[in-house]
Amino acid sequence: MNRIDRLTAILIHLQTKRVVRAQELADRFGISLRTVYRDVRALEEAGVPIGAEAGIGYFLENYHLPPVMLTREEAGALLLGGKLIEKWTDASVQTEFASALYKIKSVLKRHDQEHLEDLEPRVHVHRHPSAPAFSDGLLNGIQQAIVQCQVLEIEYYSSYNEETTRREVEPVGLYHYGTGWHLIAFCRLRQDYRDFRVERIRRLQPTGSRYSKQNLISLPAYLEMVRRTQNLQEVVVDFHRSAVRYCAETKYTYGFVSEEEAGGRVRMRFLTQYPEGMGRWLLMFGSAVTVETSDALKDELRKLALEVQRHYLTENITS
Repeated sequence: MNRIDRLTAILIHLQTKRVVRAQELADRFGISLRTVYRDVRALEEAGVPIGAEAGIGYFLENYHLPPVMLTREEAGALLLGGKLIEKWTDASVQTEFASALYKIKSVLKRHDQEHLEDLEPRVHVHRHPSAPAFSDGLLNGIQQAIVQCQVLEIEYYSSYNEETTRREVEPVGLYHYGTGWHLIAFCRLRQDYRDFRVERIRRLQPTGSRYSKQNLISLPAYLEMVRRTQNLQEVVVDFHRSAVRYCAETKYTYGFVSEEEAGGRVRMRFLTQYPEGMGRWLLMFGSAVTVETSDALKDELRKLALEVQRHYLTENITS
């Protein structure tokens, strides 16, 4: 990127936040802090009113750059994002993103609009039919509560005991993993942090009261705390090369960490909390896999194999 393009990009970046740290600009553009300081000074000399607070960052003072035209690649990236939003968010986010995308398309050049029209029907995102259904409008409400530090009252269904409880929670953040969105929040009922699956929230309502976010841990800190407190077991599994292609994506569900090849075999390392679930997954590969470590997983596989054997032997006898 030449300097003129970088100066324009820095100015656009400064418009995206109240305050932008110099290190953030250095990381994004792959430049040194000294170069950041020089570029900011160049913008100031060009008449851009940039304010600065020592140890905090830069900010724009009553200045806004006129709308910037998108490149074809940027427009294509937004289209891909829209496809993901269509399948992996709820109606509240889908509606707002569709509205934003229409506005973006309206400022594109005619040939870029035609490019998106040609691309749109040729890009699809699959969502498995068994994945839980999303709510009609919770994600936007949760986002607002996170930013405004609003205490939420929720009615939450627990599939474990098939009960619905009413709770007041202080939202920490939204996290997507597995097949859905999760609200991470401090639960006043349990007096501890909890992970709420959004599709199990039956009702959500702001209480009108606020909380201090300084009293809560951050979302990254919560995720790190969970990682450290989980009872993870290391499992090393030896796969025959012929079986590897059948677990390309599925392996990540079971805590895949790394792999190494040796001849016609692939040695995979996992960290898992659930040897029973992993055992059921490995059973489908039959003799193409060998568990090298974890006696608990070996015992689980033996138990499952005996169950299958007894089931079909009994079936043959009775028939």
